Amino acid sequence: MQKIKLGLPKGSLQEATIELFKKAGFNIYINDRSYKPLINDEEIECLLIRAQEIPKYVEKGVLDAGLSGKDWIIETKADVKEVADLVYAKTGFGKVKLVIAVPENSKINSVKDLKGKRIATELVNVTKDYLKKNKVNAKVEFSWGATEVKVPELVDAISELTETGSSLKANNLKIIDTVLESTTKLIVNKQSLQNSWKKQKINEIALLLKGALNAERMVAMKMNIESRKLEKVLVLLPALKNPTISSLTDKKWKAVEIIVEEKLVRTLIPKLKKAGAEGIIEYSINKLVY
Repeated sequence: MQKIKLGLPKGSLQEATIELFKKAGFNIYINDRSYKPLINDEEIECLLIRAQEIPKYVEKGVLDAGLSGKDWIIETKADVKEVADLVYAKTGFGKVKLVIAVPENSKINSVKDLKGKRIATELVNVTKDYLKKNKVNAKVEFSWGATEVKVPELVDAISELTETGSSLKANNLKIIDTVLESTTKLIVNKQSLQNSWKKQKINEIALLLKGALNAERMVAMKMNIESRKLEKVLVLLPALKNPTISSLTDKKWKAVEIIVEEKLVRTLIPKLKKAGAEGIIEYSINKLVY
């Protein structure tokens, strides 16, 4: 039996990734002492690896596919194929940023002020490229973690990934510039894509993961409405495309079904009720495939 070797990110993205796969229909079971999680798909073999290492393992063919941040793909200069942009992070469904941060009382206020300074970061190559682009000569050193606590005693500035900026603020740091924005990518070994079975399997995984992400902020709603009041209801609906409308046994009534952003529901339901909608139901969806 053919199998896909899939790299899952160990560390900060691990929990969010396992949850995303669950919503996509894949149940992953992790033993604390094992780097080979079990998955309810016999055609997939999972390996738990640091996100920083996944791009190179995919490039070399040790893995057929894997999930890693765009930042680490650039940092490692891995020659891989990106097949899906999966916008989720450790605590939410947004992009992360690599930023330049300095102490709040620092006189460094722009990239030009970094000339001759020391910068700590995990993403050395990305940071060096950023400085080169801005024609600034500064010393960039690798940081093994806890980068925020190194300024100002050990370095003048840091180049650090942040999702909300809360950790930087907690350490009395200010952001002076954004180096790049990054999202999680499903990446594939180029040779693996030459195998038609592996290509199809990976594309199916990508489809289901994107479907799960698409559904994350959405809900479905159903309601009944008298035919004569239908237009009053339809103008209120921020439907994904057009609502589904079907006839009931009583020809004077219609059933309406829509998909909307969950954040709109609390203001939408009172308006629908006022316009004449009855039997309004809201329910969650697991996947939304466009």
